[in-house]
Amino acid sequence: MVRFLMLLVNLVRMKKRFEKLTLLLLFVLFLTGCKKEFSISDKQGILFQFEYINYAWGYQHHGYFIDNKGSVLTYSNPEEWNFPQTDLTISEEEISENLTKCLDINVSVPQSEILKYSNYIKNIASSKVTALKNVAADAGSSEYICYQFSESTHTYKGYLIKMEGDFTCENLNFYSKKVVTWMKDINKTVAGN
Repeated sequence: MVRFLMLLVNLVRMKKRFEKLTLLLLFVLFLTGCKKEFSISDKQGILFQFEYINYAWGYQHHGYFIDNKGSVLTYSNPEEWNFPQTDLTISEEEISENLTKCLDINVSVPQSEILKYSNYIKNIASSKVTALKNVAADAGSSEYICYQFSESTHTYKGYLIKMEGDFTCENLNFYSKKVVTWMKDINKTVAGN
């Protein structure tokens, strides 16, 4: 009987240790699983870009940038435009030059939307993009892009969210569709001005 009681005491002690260990593990998982907000550098001037280019039936090149204050800056067939490299990297100086060729059309995105959608940039930047698929001819190309700024190199790294037109592809991140829908709504507002 004594042996049985000792066994019960040991089981109770083990159960308490197990409960404490379980609580500790849950606490650790809670701390490491907390979502950390991505913060945009104060020096990052632009966050998003929509760009349409078509060489069929005459050259067309227009679009807009959304800056960190929520201003929508449009451009239409600008001369001496600085295009990013094939990996969508562009220098801060080149972006600044491009912005001098843009018009401020007094369309502004609320700061709450800027905060919401800029928090998706890190996720989009770390996701893969589908392969290019040829679906049309002479339709041109519409690209939805988000940017991350590097303070050390003074460059913007663009990440393709979606491409439509002659070729299509899209970022596989969950938030990509939300960002594209949001940018298309802004495009309608821009077109109405």
